[in-house]
Formats: sequence, C-alpha cells, structure tokens
Amino acid sequence: MFRRREPVPFAFIAEAEKFRSNVVPPPRERSSAGEIAGRWLLGLTIVAGLVGSLVLGMPALSVDQSAGHSQQSEAADSR
Repeated sequence: MFRRREPVPFAFIAEAEKFRSNVVPPPRERSSAGEIAGRWLLGLTIVAGLVGSLVLGMPALSVDQSAGHSQQSEAADSR
C-alpha cells in the first residue's frame, strides 16, 4: 500500500475549531404578497386534488354486495 513519507501535522485542525468567520451571509429577501399567494394556491390545489381523488375513488374501493343480488353476466341470462 501507498504510505506517506511525512507525518501529517494536526495542529491546523485543532486551530480550525477556534476559528470564527466575520463574514455574514446576506439577509434573506422577504417574499412578496404574490409569491405567498402563489404558494397558498399551489398548496390548496394539491390538497384539493388529493381530496377529490379520494372522494371519487371511494365508491370504486367499497365492497357493496347485496344479499339477494349475485354477479352474473348477461350472456349467462340469454340462453
């Protein structure tokens, strides 16, 4: 295996723990009213789509079998 010939000085790593930067990131821009309204509309559209798909899909998922009604095809009745 490849081995380093010189030892790695770890003093700079210990010094890095104490270092504090004086550079401050710029402040965040405030969202405009249009952007906030757009986010709300997007969220409401997604929620409405999920609720609508649930409402429309529930009848297809329900198991509704009447006691007197059995499933038969029309071809079986036309003999």
